[in-house]
Amino acid sequence: MELKPGDKLGPYEIVSRLGKGGMGEVWKARDPRLNRDVAIKISARQFTDRFEREAHAIAALNHTNVCTLYDVGPNYLVMELVDGPTLAERIAQGPVPLEETLTIAKQIAAALEAAHEKTIVHRDLKPANVKIKPDGSVKVLDFGLAKSGGIAELTSDSPTMLTVAGMILGTAGYMAPEQAKGKDADKRADNWAFGVVLYEMLTGKRLFEGETISETLAAVLKEQPDLNRVPAKVRPLLRRCLEKDPTKRLRDIGEAMAWVESAPEAVEAAPALSSPPSPPARTKWLWPSVAAALVVALAAVGWSLWRTPRLTDLPLVRQDVDLGSDIALPPPTTFVSNVVISPDGTRLAYVASAVSGGTRKLFTRRLDQPQASVLPGTEDALRPFFSKDGHWLGFQAGRKLNKIAVDGGAVVPLMDITGNFAGAAWGDGEIIVGQQGKGLVRIPDSGGQPAPVTELASGETFHTSPQILPGGKAVLFSSNRGVNPDNATIEAVSLADRHRKTLVRGGAYARFVASLNGAKAGHLLYIFKGALYAIPFDPDKLETRGTATPILNDVLGAAGVPGKFDVSQTGTLVYQKSGGGGSAMATIQWLGSTGKPEPLLARQGNYYRPRLAPDGKRLALEVGEGFRDIQVYEWQSDRTTRLTFGGGLFQNPVWSPDGQFVVFTSGQSRMFWTRADGSGQPQPLTQGFGADIPWSLSSDGKRLAFMTIAGNAQIWTLPIEEQGGQLKAGTPEPFLKDPFSDRDPSFSPDGRWLAYSSNEAGANPEVYVRPFPPPASGQGGKWVVSNQGGQHPVWSRTNHDLLYQATDGQIMAASYTVNGDTFVADKPRVWLAKPGGTDFDLSPDGKRLAVVTPVAAAEGPKPEHEVVFLENFFDELRRRVPVGK
Repeated sequence: MELKPGDKLGPYEIVSRLGKGGMGEVWKARDPRLNRDVAIKISARQFTDRFEREAHAIAALNHTNVCTLYDVGPNYLVMELVDGPTLAERIAQGPVPLEETLTIAKQIAAALEAAHEKTIVHRDLKPANVKIKPDGSVKVLDFGLAKSGGIAELTSDSPTMLTVAGMILGTAGYMAPEQAKGKDADKRADNWAFGVVLYEMLTGKRLFEGETISETLAAVLKEQPDLNRVPAKVRPLLRRCLEKDPTKRLRDIGEAMAWVESAPEAVEAAPALSSPPSPPARTKWLWPSVAAALVVALAAVGWSLWRTPRLTDLPLVRQDVDLGSDIALPPPTTFVSNVVISPDGTRLAYVASAVSGGTRKLFTRRLDQPQASVLPGTEDALRPFFSKDGHWLGFQAGRKLNKIAVDGGAVVPLMDITGNFAGAAWGDGEIIVGQQGKGLVRIPDSGGQPAPVTELASGETFHTSPQILPGGKAVLFSSNRGVNPDNATIEAVSLADRHRKTLVRGGAYARFVASLNGAKAGHLLYIFKGALYAIPFDPDKLETRGTATPILNDVLGAAGVPGKFDVSQTGTLVYQKSGGGGSAMATIQWLGSTGKPEPLLARQGNYYRPRLAPDGKRLALEVGEGFRDIQVYEWQSDRTTRLTFGGGLFQNPVWSPDGQFVVFTSGQSRMFWTRADGSGQPQPLTQGFGADIPWSLSSDGKRLAFMTIAGNAQIWTLPIEEQGGQLKAGTPEPFLKDPFSDRDPSFSPDGRWLAYSSNEAGANPEVYVRPFPPPASGQGGKWVVSNQGGQHPVWSRTNHDLLYQATDGQIMAASYTVNGDTFVADKPRVWLAKPGGTDFDLSPDGKRLAVVTPVAAAEGPKPEHEVVFLENFFDELRRRVPVGK
């Protein structure tokens, strides 16, 4: 059907046509539900592979320099409407001044880096696919040729021509030589195109252009670019981008972005950049004795160079190290790393369990030894940290903070922990400790009564990841508000007067490294939006200087958990790399008690916490990696409605009983409500009571059960009323106050009971049931439902069954009866032995589960047992982030 202004396309009102091409049309439209203009890209045919690739590529990204995807229809994409000219239109006016060019190039590089971090390659970067908004910000468009992962997709919708090897994808004048030959193209092809676009901005002329496509491709393959027309200070970068051999080309666009930021000053000061160093070596080894000796030799060399003046910088050496295929490292944990290196760089410590299963234990390994040693008595260990002299290891086990000698011996308890252990720093005779929901405290390193170092200010939920700065006068730490690490601030506190100073806004897990020989100044390292940044820092004045620069983008983390690393005083960085373990991509399946799967949401994505609507026809869920949004999926029409639109960590959707509203949390610090059909903006339900997580609404819709995780998780309920189509909340009321961690509160269908999980009985949580409302005396009954660990209780709405997930992952069910005020639960039985996932919900008819199933679940999760060593990391810091005078 031919569209015209005034027509309706789904809920969208067509305004005007913006453009037309071989693949379809782009229209300006109005979304009356959210009162905003959008761009709708309509495929000329039913949803093509190219459109599907574009939807998946853009949906995987959440970046300020990438055009945002709002919605997906049967043959169209609804996207952010970006005002302003294209870069091609800007270049048509003449060469772009250097300062403006670098500003634009920096933003293009940032968009490409965000895509490359998700293993997405654009493959069609050109000035026509870059928009410049009136405020000067840049948006990269058209991911229709993007590919994800390491395997080429050869398709028939090429804008150019077919070769013997396959389709040439892209636009001729901006293709890398390997693309022009029809070969597979990885992220280095984007880096080539970046260089071509940079040249065109500076000169106003295309770098490769012929009368025909064939002549243009021949120029790409054969001609050596003449860079005499560009400013001298930009030539080194262009030479690296425009290497015809991809093995010699700029490998990571993040390097270009960092160089662009410092180019005006750095090139004048260091003309030697015109002959850039070779890329750092990357090898993989299994820690044979020869390699181990090499590593310890490198560490020794690093130590000697640390102690003596250095005449030349050493190149960065990267080693991908396999700790052993028989062990599995735990997933990313909050606040600290589970892989740490000793201050002198000669020993590694890490937490792991056997691949075959079993308890986590603490391992330690000298880098000159071929085997690691298990430290007896460290069962259930997490979050290790070295003493200042490297002779001891501290660690958490259960509710205790302990220490043990690195060569083994007795485990020495140091203090009781309330909430999660949030990191520690070992100084001279004392340890600074962080705990969930509390400020920092200090204890003697022999154990003893904690003394306060910091107090939580209004709105703060954690003080985490402390580090004692040189001289022992101040402590570096992260101040968290909620659990989104990108909302944290990095601060320092004086141990003398407890005065605090904010150093960086937006970032977490900070570490100071004295990366300059003979000088007190160095660099502050921290994680922001999944990348490791560095900024010059003076620990005496507690001042940062200059601009923060991204250094690494493959540090393993998870949603709400910043990536983790550790660094020795000798300049060796160790970290777990992202992408090494099992993929976070998943589908959602129906699973009945027989275990036979049926597809519910077959399209792969980063899905979490599915919640079925009361009508059984819709599914609310979290979608995204890092940042998450709330979406509603209707499987009968295969339609998705977004309820939130990026820039935050939106989690834990809860349906109202009538299916009209969804309650959720933003960064686990404030609860919101919104209409389930997406017809309104999310509205605050509470002003922030702590770190609030909604979990269950009573069947009459008048009570919301939620938990607050500031300190030990505690359960509260909130009165709710609907007034004029809006949800209004009353005053929160405590349901249960105790010293334990109580979670997952779930109302029974009749509203008389509240099921929840608690660690009251020990390390493993159990499922309990109490009456609701609780008796005024506070002495009401309490019944244990699970018998060998359990969490995430879910009530059946059609029979007297209470389901939960056991510690081993099985879904259990306990039938129950009610005798007056007494709740009687039968012995739990296995409802589903192998759910294949941990996030699930029960259908309204009680017959099947909606389960988030990892894509690799059929093969079993891939154990993570590799880490990365970066030798001579301090030399790299000085090159990439000069401290100056």
